[in-house]
Amino acid sequence: MKRRFFYIFMICFLIFSTATLQAEEAEQPKGDYPKWFDFNVPLAVLKQAYKYDVESQKGEFPLDFVQLLAYSAAKNWGEFKSQKPCKHMDDVVKRIRGGEYLHDIAADIKMYPFYLRTYGAVLGNLVGSYQRDGEVHYGLKAFFPIAKNFGYSHSDDFGNPRSYGYKRVHLGHDMFGSTGTPIIAVEDGIVEATGWNQYGGWRVGIRSLDNKRYYYYAHLKKDTPYAQGIEKGAFVQAGDVVGYLGNTGYSTKENVANIKAPHLHFGLQIIFDESQKDGYNQIWIDAYNIVKFLSQNKAEVIKGEGGHYTRTSSPYNPIED
Repeated sequence: MKRRFFYIFMICFLIFSTATLQAEEAEQPKGDYPKWFDFNVPLAVLKQAYKYDVESQKGEFPLDFVQLLAYSAAKNWGEFKSQKPCKHMDDVVKRIRGGEYLHDIAADIKMYPFYLRTYGAVLGNLVGSYQRDGEVHYGLKAFFPIAKNFGYSHSDDFGNPRSYGYKRVHLGHDMFGSTGTPIIAVEDGIVEATGWNQYGGWRVGIRSLDNKRYYYYAHLKKDTPYAQGIEKGAFVQAGDVVGYLGNTGYSTKENVANIKAPHLHFGLQIIFDESQKDGYNQIWIDAYNIVKFLSQNKAEVIKGEGGHYTRTSSPYNPIED
């Protein structure tokens, strides 16, 4: 009797498990796109690739920032020595300057296409040609997320535990500063989200024009979180003021400042398929070294009517490749 009951139980369990698994699989998004990757390029390597790229533009063999990083990652299997330049990058630059093409050099490196795609999504619009005040320039087009001449402190806190609401990990980069510090748009984009969120408080989400990057600025200032003109659907340019640093959030009630220390939560989500935006397979990356890299380019601002800040420099106008 017990054995018969056991068999009936196992059959029912298998039927239920199979049905559940099929239902879960049916809900999962399909498609050939990265579901996750780890971005851990050290600042020293970002600067190394950037220097090679910028210095090469007037020479016979122009180099590409993203391609050099992708090649280095593929050769290292995604691992880098902390804060040390990459020898593989130095070696491949010598070969390119000798007349070889990176496409041919990397042809047999299995992971190169993967890193070219993922790193391209993260960094693809940060470096390139642009016009400013009628002059053509080449270099860093993206901006640091905090305005120039405003103090801040930060550390690599991505993945640290959080407990408000439920236990989870920190999927962003916290930058501590004074309440009211102007927050800057990293690159051109469309405002995709504004308003209150119990975790992020007053926040603004900006999608890059190629739809691959979603910049999330949270814990903005109580009462006056946004710069003038910031609303859903608005176009912002790299270097524009989008809001003000604060400590709102951790409350279901709107406009409550329950965060102990004023800071900007800066999140960077990478999107290959639209189903990833708010659904399965979200990719949030550690932006600590990217933020440090962007510190080379800070936007100057001036305080105007009503206490709102605006940029003092003219926008960069990108040049199509």
